[in-house]
Amino acid sequence: MTVKQLSLPELVDACGQLGVTNVGLWREPVQSHGLEATAKLVRDAGLTVTTLCRGGFLTAVEPDERARALDDNRRAVDEAAALGTDTLVLVSGGLPAGSKDLHGARERIAEALAVLGPYAEEHGVRLAIEPLHPMFASDRCVVSTLAQALDLAERFPAHQVGVTVDTYHIWWDDTAPAQIARAGAGGRIHTFQLADWVTPLPAGVLTGRGQIGDGSIDMREWKGYVEAAGYAGAIEVELFNDVLWARDGRELLAETAARFVEHAG
Repeated sequence: MTVKQLSLPELVDACGQLGVTNVGLWREPVQSHGLEATAKLVRDAGLTVTTLCRGGFLTAVEPDERARALDDNRRAVDEAAALGTDTLVLVSGGLPAGSKDLHGARERIAEALAVLGPYAEEHGVRLAIEPLHPMFASDRCVVSTLAQALDLAERFPAHQVGVTVDTYHIWWDDTAPAQIARAGAGGRIHTFQLADWVTPLPAGVLTGRGQIGDGSIDMREWKGYVEAAGYAGAIEVELFNDVLWARDGRELLAETAARFVEHAG
């Protein structure tokens, strides 16, 4: 998504030129290119798919809507397995229309995880709950802190359900370093993502994730927390930014790789 202006073949080619060996993929471009074609594309290029994003949106109340959400998440697990990644990132979902019941919404996520966790395990895939900044709690994700994510994840085996640690969403939270240690002790850090906090936020706020080094977050500090917690996996940079998307994608990818080395390497 950082360089969504590139087609998947262009992305794979640019990664090869830069020596990038890992890539996190999103379902929409994979589906557009074709699941089998994408799997072959990355496999032939020697790329490792670190995660697939996203599953989730599990807070609906209406039975048919909940059933559709579970079916879609099963498909997402199938897609992750086909791409060779062991991690499906979950954005849990916001409040249903007219609801003010955060607790009930989180309990429905747990009910869904009880179904999806074993299914994912059967396919060699782990579910990674991603807490999103509280500004997204109403419409996108009622899980706003790592503590809330871990409270859900710890109801299930770590090889089924863990968490995503994303600097953009947790940098403001003084309790997050301790929660990273908690997650590491339980083997539940399933992926680690970087994006910077740059203000003012754009209208709609979703595309406000800044290039690393441009904002308020000390990337090395957060990398230190996850490494101290025992995480040794790939680190993803995930940027949603209309200004960046308007640029040449290959140039942006090269810049992002250089910024990673400068600020987090």
